[in-house]
Amino acid sequence: MSEPIVGAGLFRTVMGAAGGRCQCEGACGQPHKSGGRCPREHDQHAGKHSGPIRLLAAPADPLTTDRAAAALPAGQLRAWCPTCLGAARRAAQRTARTKPVPGQDGLFDI
Repeated sequence: MSEPIVGAGLFRTVMGAAGGRCQCEGACGQPHKSGGRCPREHDQHAGKHSGPIRLLAAPADPLTTDRAAAALPAGQLRAWCPTCLGAARRAAQRTARTKPVPGQDGLFDI
């Protein structure tokens, strides 16, 4: 199995818990028909004309900043394929932009 040079122990822990498979269950906006979970596996090809998928150990919450993510323990990380992680981040950012700011909900109530 290919793995990063830095943080290989943490990467192995996350991938072991995930069974070497992307843990996205629809946060990316795709229904993932294979049991509700993304079927992509680490070092496996996603299709006939693509290279091998390299899963990432990234925060379960896609809005976590890179700085905060660097300090997270393995229990708060998930295995993500790059496609699902990017789509989940975009979806979470869209949702965050549409939420009302706490404490501002009654600003114009008379």
